[in-house]
Amino acid sequence: MDLNRQTERKKRRWPKILGFSFLGLLVVVSVILVAANMYAKRSLPEISGEIKLEGLRDKVTVIRDEEGVPHIKAKNDHDLYMAQGYITAQDRLFQMDLSRRQASGQLSEVIGERLVEQDKFFRTFGLRRAAEASYEDYSDEMKGYLQSYADGVNTFMNEAISGNKLPLEFTLLGYEPSEWTIIDTLTIVKYMAYDLGGHWEGQVFRSYLLSEFTEEEAMDLFPAYPEDAPTVIEEGEIDWEESFASAHIPDEFNGSNNWVISGEKSKSGSALLADDPHLGLMTPAIWYQSTLQSNEQNMSGVTFAGIPGIIIGHNENIAWGITNVGPDVQDVYIEKINPDNPNQYLYNDEWIDAEMITETIKVKGQEAIDHEVMVTRHGPVISEFAHDNESDTVLSLKWTALEATQDLEAIPLMNKAKNWEEFDAAIEHFKAPASNFVFAAKDGTIAYKASGNIPIRKKGESLVPVPGWNDEYEWERFIPHKELPTLINPEEGFIATANNKIVDDSYPYHISNVWAQPYRQQRILDVLNSKETFTIEDMKDLQMDIKNLQAEEFVPIFLDQLSKQTLSEKEQEAVALLSKWDYEDDQAETAPLLFQTMLLEISDILFGERISEEMIDLFEGKNQVIDELIRHAAEGEEGPWIEKNGGLSSIIHKALKQTIETLSERHGDNMSKWQWGDEHQLQFPHPLSSVSPLQYIFNSKQPMPVGGSAVTVQAARRNDETGLVNHGASWRYVIDTSDFSKAYHMVGPGQSGHFKSQWYNNQFEDWVTGDYHLTTLNEPANEDQTLTLTPE
Repeated sequence: MDLNRQTERKKRRWPKILGFSFLGLLVVVSVILVAANMYAKRSLPEISGEIKLEGLRDKVTVIRDEEGVPHIKAKNDHDLYMAQGYITAQDRLFQMDLSRRQASGQLSEVIGERLVEQDKFFRTFGLRRAAEASYEDYSDEMKGYLQSYADGVNTFMNEAISGNKLPLEFTLLGYEPSEWTIIDTLTIVKYMAYDLGGHWEGQVFRSYLLSEFTEEEAMDLFPAYPEDAPTVIEEGEIDWEESFASAHIPDEFNGSNNWVISGEKSKSGSALLADDPHLGLMTPAIWYQSTLQSNEQNMSGVTFAGIPGIIIGHNENIAWGITNVGPDVQDVYIEKINPDNPNQYLYNDEWIDAEMITETIKVKGQEAIDHEVMVTRHGPVISEFAHDNESDTVLSLKWTALEATQDLEAIPLMNKAKNWEEFDAAIEHFKAPASNFVFAAKDGTIAYKASGNIPIRKKGESLVPVPGWNDEYEWERFIPHKELPTLINPEEGFIATANNKIVDDSYPYHISNVWAQPYRQQRILDVLNSKETFTIEDMKDLQMDIKNLQAEEFVPIFLDQLSKQTLSEKEQEAVALLSKWDYEDDQAETAPLLFQTMLLEISDILFGERISEEMIDLFEGKNQVIDELIRHAAEGEEGPWIEKNGGLSSIIHKALKQTIETLSERHGDNMSKWQWGDEHQLQFPHPLSSVSPLQYIFNSKQPMPVGGSAVTVQAARRNDETGLVNHGASWRYVIDTSDFSKAYHMVGPGQSGHFKSQWYNNQFEDWVTGDYHLTTLNEPANEDQTLTLTPE
C-alpha cells in the first residue's frame, strides 16, 4: 500500500516538474530576448539632445518629422554636408557599407566564399577603379563637400564602434566597418550607372543567337535588323554558358515614371510634377529622404545613402524628377588574343600589351584570392572573369561610366538652381547614367532634357559585339549636350517619360535599340489627355493606376486564337473570366493571375527547351520581343519561333492549359477563388533575411497582396518564382508648385534602416494603399525630436 502511494506521488510530481522546467525555460528565453532587445536598442540613433562633432564650424539643428525625415539646418555648406553624412549614417550605416562593398567587389570579405564569383565580376568591371580615376578632376569645392560628408559618416561610425553601438547586422556578421572615403561615395555613383544598365548583355545574347541558331531564328529575336552584316563568333570560340553563368545582370526593369503639367492644365494655376523611380524594393529603402538648409540653399528630396545633397526633389524655386534614358552606352568588342602571348591583343595589325591588373579578393574564413583582370584599349575583358583565359577570342567592354566622370558636380548646382537655364547648365555635369529630367519652375516654365554621355560611333548601332582588332567601330565623341533631346513649354501643356522611346526616326543620332514596353507611357498620356485640368490628388491617383494596356491589347488576341481550339470546361471558365476583365491588375481579381501566368507559359513554350537558363538571363528585352512575335503572328506573319512550336493558336491554347494546371496545383480547383494577390505580394526583404531565422528579425511584416504589375503605372514587378514583388516605385513624389514649401512623398518601407526604429517599416502599408506623407521646407515643430550638433 505504501509503495503504491509513493508511486502515485511520483506520478503527480511529474507534471509539476515539467511545469517548473517549462517555466524555467520560458524565463531563460525571456531574459535572452529582453537582453537581445536591449542590446539592439543601444544602437538606435540619438534624435534629441546635443552631440559635439569635431570639425563642425557652427551649430547645426536636426529636427525629425513624423515620418523620421531629418530637417538639417546649418549656417554653411561644410556643416550641412557633414551633418548629412552623420545623420544618414545614424539611419543607414549597414546599408552604406554593404553598398560600397557590392560596388567594389568586397562582399566576400564579410560574407564568405559564396560571393567570390560576384566579387570577381565587379572587380573585372572595375567600378572602384573608375571612381578612383574620376576623383582627380573634381573641383576643390566639390572635393571639400565630399570630404565633409565622409567626415560626418566617420564621426558617427567611430562613436558607434567605441560605444559598442553598431547596428545588429555588423554583430551578426562579426565585423566592424572601415573608414568611409570619398572614393566609396564615387564608387556608389558608378554602381548607380551600372544598375541602370547600358545593354551589354543584350549584345552578348544576340551574338550567342547568331553563333548557336540559324540566321532566321536569331534575327527573329533581334529588336531591329542590323544595318551591317554582324560579325559571327564561330561555335566553340566562346563558351557562352561558362563565361556568363556568374554575371550579375542589372534588372532591366530599372527605370521610372515622371511627368510635369503646366499651369494651364493645373487647377492651382501652377505646374504639377510627379516622379517615381523604379528600382529594387527592399529594406532599407534604396532612397534616403532629407530636407537640407544652409545660408546658400534650401531643398528637399531623396538621395542614395552614401551620396551628399539631393538627387531628386525641389528647392524654393524649382522642382525636378528623373527617369532612366536607357541609351546604348556600352559596346562589346571582339578581341583577338595573341596565341603566343595571352597578355596581348590585336589592334590595327599590331600586338598590343594589355593592362594586367591583379585584384586581391579577401574572403572570410580563408586565404585571399588573386583575380587577374585583362584590360584592352576598349575596356576590361568580361568573357573570362569566371575562369582562366584559354581562348584566342574574348569579349571586352567599353562603357561611358568606366571613364573618368565628375557626375556629382551636378548635385550642388542642381540644388541651388533658380531657373531652367541654371538647371540645364547643372545637369550637363551628370554624365552617367544618362537620365531624363523633367522640370518645373516658379516662373511657370516646364521642361524636359535627356542628359548624359551618349556615344557617337564611327560605325555600328550597338546591336551585337563588333570587331575590336581595328579602329572601324571606335567611338568618335558624345552627343553634344545642347543637341540632346529637349522640350520646353510644349503646346500640349505636359511632358511625360516612362523609359519609352524618346525620339522619332528623324533624330540624327542613335540612342538605343531597346526601350521599355510602351504601356506605362501610353497610359500616362491617355490620362493626361483625358481632361482639361488636374490636381495634386490626380497626380497621386495616376501614380497608383493599375490599368494594364498590355492585357488590353493581347487578351483579345488570345481569345480570338482560343476560339479556334476545342476547350475543356475549365478552359472555357478561364476564357469567360478573361472576357469580362476590365484590364485592371487588381489583387483581388482572377483574370490578372490568369493573364500573367499565361505570359510566363508562352515564354517557356517558345524558349524553355532551346535557350539555357544561363543565357535566358542575358535575353534583354525578352518581353518586348515576345510581344512582337505575337503581334506579327496574329497578323498572319508567324516567325520561326512561333511556327516551330505549332503556331500561335496552339501556343496560346497550350499556355492556357498549363496555366490552369499550375494554378490548380497551387490554389485548388475553384478558379473563382484564385486571386492575383495570391502570387503578387509585397514584402521589402532585408539582405540578411535570406538566412534563417533572421527573417523573423528583419522582415517584421508578413507579405501583403498588392495590385499593379510590371507594365502598369503603379509599377510592381514580381519574382516569378516566389510571387514576391521585388521591383517597383522605390519612392513616390508629387508637388504642386503653387507652394514650393511642401511636397508629398512615400518611401517604402520606411526611412530608417534600424529594425527597432519606429520608422523602419511604417510606410509599408502606405505603399500598397497610396497614402502619401507631407514634407515641408520649413522646420517641423518637434521639440522631442530635435538634435543639436555643436562644434567640439
